[in-house]
Amino acid sequence: MDGDQIILHVDMDAFFASVEQLDDPSLRGKPVLVGGGGKRGVVAAASYEARAFGCRSAQPTAVALRLCPQAVVVKPNGSRYRELSKRVFAILESFSPLVQPISVDEAFVDVTGSSGLFGDGVATARAIRERVRSETGLTASVGVAPNKFLAKLASDLDKPDGLTVIPHDRVHEILDPLPVGRLWGVGKAGANRLARLGLRTIGDIRRMDENALVANLGERTGSHLARLARGEDDRPVHSDREAKSISHERTFGDDLTDPEQVRAVLLGQVEDVGRRLRAHGRVAGTVTIKIRFGDFETITRSGTLATKSDRTDDLWAEALELFDRWASGSFRPVRLIGMGASHLSEPGGEQLGLFAAETDEKRSRVDEAADAIRAKFGDDAIGRAGAWRRKKGMWGPGSEERPSDQ
Repeated sequence: MDGDQIILHVDMDAFFASVEQLDDPSLRGKPVLVGGGGKRGVVAAASYEARAFGCRSAQPTAVALRLCPQAVVVKPNGSRYRELSKRVFAILESFSPLVQPISVDEAFVDVTGSSGLFGDGVATARAIRERVRSETGLTASVGVAPNKFLAKLASDLDKPDGLTVIPHDRVHEILDPLPVGRLWGVGKAGANRLARLGLRTIGDIRRMDENALVANLGERTGSHLARLARGEDDRPVHSDREAKSISHERTFGDDLTDPEQVRAVLLGQVEDVGRRLRAHGRVAGTVTIKIRFGDFETITRSGTLATKSDRTDDLWAEALELFDRWASGSFRPVRLIGMGASHLSEPGGEQLGLFAAETDEKRSRVDEAADAIRAKFGDDAIGRAGAWRRKKGMWGPGSEERPSDQ
């Protein structure tokens, strides 16, 4: 990679569906939909055989079955997915300590400092793919590039079971012909808006004057797209242990028009962030929610906790208040929802009254018990009553999840 930093993006191929096909040989070669049935059922994952018919994650199961009536619908097996995910991440961590989870089946790995042990980025990517296959029976696609954006894009270019390299000196050659939808944050609505400006490929954006982009799209969006079109991304790879913030966001295939659906997804993100805080012995002082609309506009809302905490109920109360305060007066269809915890520190400096301390201890034990259950039986084994039921019934796993540590 010509002395640049070497970032890998490792993405398991149709992970949930591939696990089901691995465990049940009768499903191999058949279109498989993992998710819930019924009117409100949502596809969590579609095998590549099902994708050929237009099926995809975050799609209503009923729609997917109309596209592919012969598809086999399988209920998610969270504990099995978690088991194999742990194996995969253990493999990644044997190549580098800088592993940033994006979801249960996806991660960035900074292998810049590992070349002396495992060879260059391509050699390391090959070794990772071989170990994943031999130790789990599954396949992974890997992108190798000088930064996170390019590595993620590379892994998507040759799936399944692919290995794609975007070297520094070929960035424009590879990116320019690609459609604008390949850029992070550009969905259908965004692509249509760019098309009205005559921008259909990444090269079109790169060649457009950045001031004109900003004039048409706003400072944040215009500058963001200009940087990505040039292949620029200066975000480092962070592990949970060294993060200054921990967050989780989800981009939806179709904008959500029901606030209850968004709240249910937000709760799942709060549970994930709280679990990761506790796993690494951190407490948070600030909660932030991030909301993006179909036209690229993004807003954030932040609140300070009365006492630094790693408890799910504290994080949820603040996140819900922030969301409801916004939604009560100006709800618009949501393209992305995210939740983050920041101002992290070691626990121990919080001042509590006598009865508050007793209540806090009881609630912490609830979180510890829930973490232990999820660790053994999977993420779907337990959740907050009421809102957890809505999360399970109204919205399954989303189209694109991004846990993040910064």
